[in-house]
Amino acid sequence: MKQAILIVSFMILCCSFGGTAFSQSLSAFGLPAVTSVEELNGETTYSLSLQILLLMTALTVLPSLVLGMTAFTRIIIVLSILRQALGTQQTPPNQVLIAVALFLSFYVMSPIFDVLYVDILTPYLDGKLEMNLALSQGLDMMKEFMVSNTRIDTLNLFADMSDSGPFEDKKSIPLSIVLPAFITSELKTAFEIGFLIFLPFLVIDMVIASILMSLGMMMLSPMLISLPFKLLLFVLVDGWAMTIGSLSATFLVS
Repeated sequence: MKQAILIVSFMILCCSFGGTAFSQSLSAFGLPAVTSVEELNGETTYSLSLQILLLMTALTVLPSLVLGMTAFTRIIIVLSILRQALGTQQTPPNQVLIAVALFLSFYVMSPIFDVLYVDILTPYLDGKLEMNLALSQGLDMMKEFMVSNTRIDTLNLFADMSDSGPFEDKKSIPLSIVLPAFITSELKTAFEIGFLIFLPFLVIDMVIASILMSLGMMMLSPMLISLPFKLLLFVLVDGWAMTIGSLSATFLVS
């Protein structure tokens, strides 16, 4: 991931500044060019402009990381299927569903985030841990979570496609295999849970449609009549708490 960010940043630099001559012309007009200084110990120190560029590049990747490396995908799909099963159209609205999925993802991932903050982020900010080591340890923790929640057959599928393996442990699996396997497994799991949630509401729709047909009220929409009954059933069984609680329990967090 770090190499990809550096490559993209380098391409942006090449397109934006167009070489040394253009950088010198920027300096002539009082605009500091992007520079890098190699220290005596072999480390490279980048200018503030390049640091800001790397930070902005990392921020563009952040939404994809939240979607692809956390519990967000499974939660938002299940909640969307639940809304469709209820037949409430745009209620709750998309913004509410995304907020619920985001904060529920933070709740599910909180044990991992706490360890990341205490054991990795805090020592790095205090200067007790190098950046490369902190990044490696953080990725290992995220890979352990993703592999624990990924189906073995899906993981083996992407491993066979890339002609890699067998692997010694979870940490030895490359991120290029874990990420697509995890997101594919999450999609399958989310649709399985959504199917189980959809069944009771489908039964209500079928019962209401049969009653209306037997009464000769074929011009009356069954969806319109079944909506109050589905909402009543959902409220009586405390559906939101039951769905969110059961959905949170489906994740394996070490």
